Amino acid sequence: MSRTDPPSDWIQHATSVAGVERIEACFHGNAYEMHRHDTYAIGRTLAGVHCFHYRNARRDSLPGNTIVIHPDELHDGHAGTDEGFRYRMVYIEPSLIQDILGGYSLPFLEGGVTTDPRLAAASESLLQLVDHTLEPLEQSDGLAELADALALSVAAPVRLDGGDYTAARRALEYLRENSIRIVAVDELEAITGRDRWSLSRDFRLYYGTSPHRYQIMRRLDMVRRFLRAELPLAHAAVAAGFVDQSHMTHHFRRTFGLTPGRWRQIARGSASR
Repeated sequence: MSRTDPPSDWIQHATSVAGVERIEACFHGNAYEMHRHDTYAIGRTLAGVHCFHYRNARRDSLPGNTIVIHPDELHDGHAGTDEGFRYRMVYIEPSLIQDILGGYSLPFLEGGVTTDPRLAAASESLLQLVDHTLEPLEQSDGLAELADALALSVAAPVRLDGGDYTAARRALEYLRENSIRIVAVDELEAITGRDRWSLSRDFRLYYGTSPHRYQIMRRLDMVRRFLRAELPLAHAAVAAGFVDQSHMTHHFRRTFGLTPGRWRQIARGSASR
């Protein structure tokens, strides 16, 4: 790279397995706009200063710090210095944490950045190099260790009363299986035995997001797979169940803080490293 070349940004993706996505990335300047996704984002800053706005305050993560962003919480991302920042992140569907906790409240860590050695140790196996493929038992053990550490870091977990965990789980599985088509409200009522208002509360209670947001996220997961496979944006949008490219781009930007074109550009950049 010559002295006049701008620094390159990139994202490397590990093979996604069963609700877990792992990346390593490097950014300079502004990385992401304000956005929110329906997963936990657990990360480790490797170099530089990783800055982001989260719950109405600026957070600064230094090398070695652990980042914990709760599902559906707005945040952005930018470099704190001209040198940029590099980090690893694992995105975990709340359903996996809920399966381990079994009906307790999803752990919420205030502040978004921690130096807690328990969380650093518990997240270590899930934050390995992205070219390391996690074995199924390795991933399960890592998730269990992380869920327990999260619960311990926010005091005693609370058993949730007044919700129907079984109904919420049935709705989640149905939405996952039917993600590329419009699911009518009465369909969910029929398969769960809950009215639409109670079911919406159940879903948020146990999974940290709404049924509609969950379905949109599963479509966006498909879009990203199609983009990595070099499918044109318009084709990717329709194949994933969106009305058109504009509809998909609107949701993509709100969820990942990047346009689909920019996301594909930096994903391509990682391949040339």
